[in-house]
Amino acid sequence: MSQDTPLWSPSDSRKKSTSLFRFIRHLEDKTGLNFPDYHAFYLWSVAEQETFWSEFWNFAEVIGDKGSVILREGKKMRAAQFFPEARLNFAENLLRRRDDGLAMIFRDEPGRERSLTYADMHAQVSKLQQFLKDCGVGKGDRVAGYLPNLPETIIAHLAVASLGAIWSSASPDFGEQGLLDRFGQIEPKVLIAADGYYYNGKTLECLERVKAVAPQLESLQKIVIVPFVSDDPDLSLLPQAVSYQKIMGQYTATPVTFERLPFNHPLVIMFSSGTTGKPKCIVHGHGGTLLQHLKEHILHCDVKRNDRVFYFTTCGWMMWNWLISALAVEATLLLYDGSPFYPDGNMLWEYTSKHECMLFGTSAKFIDALKAHDLAPGETFDLSALKIITSTGSPLMHESFDYVYRKIKSDVHLASIYGGTDIISASFGLGNPLSPVYRGELQSPGLAMAVDIFDEQGKSIPEGGGAGELVCTKPFPSMPVMFWNDPGDEKYEAAYFEEYPGVWRHGDWAEKTIHHGLIVHGRSDATLNPGGVRIGTAEIYRQVEQIPQILESIAVGQDWDGDVRVILFVILKPGESLTEDLIKEVKTRIRTGASPRHVPAKIIQVSDIPRTKSGKITELAVRDVIHGRPVKNKTALANPDALDLYVGLDELKE
Repeated sequence: MSQDTPLWSPSDSRKKSTSLFRFIRHLEDKTGLNFPDYHAFYLWSVAEQETFWSEFWNFAEVIGDKGSVILREGKKMRAAQFFPEARLNFAENLLRRRDDGLAMIFRDEPGRERSLTYADMHAQVSKLQQFLKDCGVGKGDRVAGYLPNLPETIIAHLAVASLGAIWSSASPDFGEQGLLDRFGQIEPKVLIAADGYYYNGKTLECLERVKAVAPQLESLQKIVIVPFVSDDPDLSLLPQAVSYQKIMGQYTATPVTFERLPFNHPLVIMFSSGTTGKPKCIVHGHGGTLLQHLKEHILHCDVKRNDRVFYFTTCGWMMWNWLISALAVEATLLLYDGSPFYPDGNMLWEYTSKHECMLFGTSAKFIDALKAHDLAPGETFDLSALKIITSTGSPLMHESFDYVYRKIKSDVHLASIYGGTDIISASFGLGNPLSPVYRGELQSPGLAMAVDIFDEQGKSIPEGGGAGELVCTKPFPSMPVMFWNDPGDEKYEAAYFEEYPGVWRHGDWAEKTIHHGLIVHGRSDATLNPGGVRIGTAEIYRQVEQIPQILESIAVGQDWDGDVRVILFVILKPGESLTEDLIKEVKTRIRTGASPRHVPAKIIQVSDIPRTKSGKITELAVRDVIHGRPVKNKTALANPDALDLYVGLDELKE
């Protein structure tokens, strides 16, 4: 299929049924302008940010006081303030619905399911809010969550947010040091933790880690334990602890009260991956988080009331925050906690098929794994309700686009999306329901996001003009409010504005396509530089992972003879071996599919690849190991022992 032939295009009737179509028509009527397609509307939204965000606030029916000023100091990225007079509360918007409609359906790895109505959710938030008030939690206090992807996790976040306190969470696979590296920086007053969790057929406990960490958090006054793997966990060794179930029985539900707060009042503290040192504590606000998520749910994903929305995510990943904001659209969340491949790769499809999922969200690596195992969910399950599949976490390979349309659903809207913890959204690259989907491309930048690609001189590279640094040249509502414990915003400035003063540099290597879309090649600091030419690792993975014998790969640069040579590590399917013929096939595929500069100097078989807790492979950590440099924070990795496979390899000495 030609790269200029769309894999999917929306029908006219589908376009006209979308909220984005309706919003565009509203703005055409208001401005007297004509927007013939998404790209025309996108360009206008970037040029007229104030009008866009003001009108979208009204369109999304945001609960709160908007104020009369939409954007102050809009020409200055760091000084800009969106809605400086506004007062609102994130939780009030997510708890707007209080009837017997389904708010959440939850399934755990053993297969047990339970559901909560909006009325149930409101009642539990009310009880937990009262408990937190009695603990002295108020505006600005921190509450930490050490929890699986449970309904109680969402309830806890909303109860904390309703008070103007600050929520921060880590997934339960973090060990003691990983928790201290995160929660030790933010000094929580209350810790809410599960007694354990299930993963890959195993039951794993958390109470011992809570017991070890709690005394080291001097700010901690109370611990709430959510029973998950046990009906009645033993809390005798945790003198500060109370059971979540006891709180639910102790308090009587009353209407939740909401503290109306400034637009940038801290809502959550997110943590960077922490693979190069202690994780950065990135603070996001009530207003920016809410508006950006509503924009993405309503306009880009066309989520509507009662739609079923699923995302495979842990509570430490930004996409969990994104997922729960669908409650503000009055949708139903489909929650799952456990391994996505236990007992096999069909489990999530059975779950979402059963509950008529409209949006299925996952990582690119999950789709790649389905392809590698040649699974065909579309042939096995009824996916008639499925309208959109979103993929993020790493670039989605061109061949994985083909796989989705061949093996999952031929008429689905496949949206490869891109953003990150730094912007608590995917708004640098999104899908949209009005435009075609092209193989290997993100459809478009998010509305009102001034996304560009810069060369080394800080000049814009045109569409089809090649790759460079992805930047954003105008402010946006979900910029971090600040970094925690960052006097003078020194870490904040260094993270985003050091390279191009006054312009947000996101740290990714990308290009603009002739279809007004984007292709992301990977992290800028992980790009390879053989012979002084920068190339993205995604270009190598795209070629390698087409080869049937190979399950997964990771490419890094090794300093060698005053230059950099490309080293490729591969995981092979069971029963396969790295023969000279296979090495030749890999090199030929890369040479013809990418370029001679992409061809690795060495190809080495390994049994595992190190990855972060959210599933991203960690090229920087492998690069450090093969150069004999220490990896600064192994606790950020899901499988730190995998790094041992890369130490002292004889193949890298010649």
